[in-house]
Amino acid sequence: MAPVNVLMVGTGEYTTGWTGSGGSQSDKKVGVVGLTLFDLRRRGKVGELSMVGTNGSKFPAIKNHLEKNIRDVYNGLDVSFTAFPAGETRDPEAYKAAIDALKPGDAITIFTPDTTHFPIALYAIQRGIHVLVTKPATKTLEDHLKLIEEADKHGVFVYVEHHKRFDPAYSDARAKAKTLGDFNYFYSYMSQPKSQLETFKAWAGVDSDISYYLNSHHIDINASMIPDWTPFKVTASGSRGTATDLGCAEGTEDTITLLVDWRKNSDKSKVGTGVYTASWTAPQKAGVHSNQYFHYMASQGEIRANQAKRGYDVTDDNLGALAWYNPFYMRYAPDEEGNFGGQTGYGYISFEKFVDACNLLNEKKITLEALDKRGLPTLRNTVVTGAILHAGRVSLDEKRSVEIKEVGGVLTLV
Repeated sequence: MAPVNVLMVGTGEYTTGWTGSGGSQSDKKVGVVGLTLFDLRRRGKVGELSMVGTNGSKFPAIKNHLEKNIRDVYNGLDVSFTAFPAGETRDPEAYKAAIDALKPGDAITIFTPDTTHFPIALYAIQRGIHVLVTKPATKTLEDHLKLIEEADKHGVFVYVEHHKRFDPAYSDARAKAKTLGDFNYFYSYMSQPKSQLETFKAWAGVDSDISYYLNSHHIDINASMIPDWTPFKVTASGSRGTATDLGCAEGTEDTITLLVDWRKNSDKSKVGTGVYTASWTAPQKAGVHSNQYFHYMASQGEIRANQAKRGYDVTDDNLGALAWYNPFYMRYAPDEEGNFGGQTGYGYISFEKFVDACNLLNEKKITLEALDKRGLPTLRNTVVTGAILHAGRVSLDEKRSVEIKEVGGVLTLV
């Protein structure tokens, strides 16, 4: 059977490394989605590629960027794709025509503003298309559950791109956590420099917030460590001032902390605490693009992971600072033959897991139920993360704690 064809929905930094004003200045200078899929096509795991945005006039600059920074760097790697919309057309619903050009069993990746995830995913699912969507899958718990219902109905695979699950340190920590007795406490912090707000200004504080964007990583890691625990209360707090001074929408939070109470399913007397903090107003020259660490404590031990400084630093006179790099995420150096050599990066692995699953499903060699049991970040395996993130937003907006209850086997916010 021919490998799965993939449509990339979204043309921004994470997909192409292009920000509209030029190449990204972050740690994703040539993107992640496009580069990974171009290489998976080279390896025979992906068939035809296409890409859709809302403004066709951007594609000449994007294609030039990809040719210069990917094709010419990695042995002439094929960076071709079919673009939607064509020409100078502007169409906020161009994704519909692009999805209609696919056939059942093909796949899409969604890297667009959070408020668009649900309608794009739903449109694809109802046409028999497999979906990879960046986190958060949706902004509301209700929409998350609706996508599960529709995916089951149409027999398609929906995968949430929680790539930190495949970070070697975090993956090992997730396994070890399950051997340390009952969960007691989890604290995490993740940030990006305020320069990123130049890229995010159009949607920061309007379509989404820093908790959906970054707290989602550690909430998912914590939830996957303790599958026999359920959150029952969320209280959120947010600081403001810096983001709005930089031109973001009024009320945009700089830093958001979620305090989450967890209860063990088999023994309601046992309660744990999770504290998750995320910020996009960190210093410009902190030496790392993404500061990230956590502390997990249980009844028989604890785990600490600092994934910002991995023992690899570079000083560059042109940058005027000491910087810590993360080649475990995306390794952009070519291999000894000149091809892209980052297949072991956890950013790459996350996409390969999705593509492999799609191909196996299309060949009828695996079932959706089996993929859920593998512990992959499927829709069903990320419901708890979605519930906490939604509750956090409600807590901020309504200035109250939000309860999470299970009614008829389904989580709901109160």
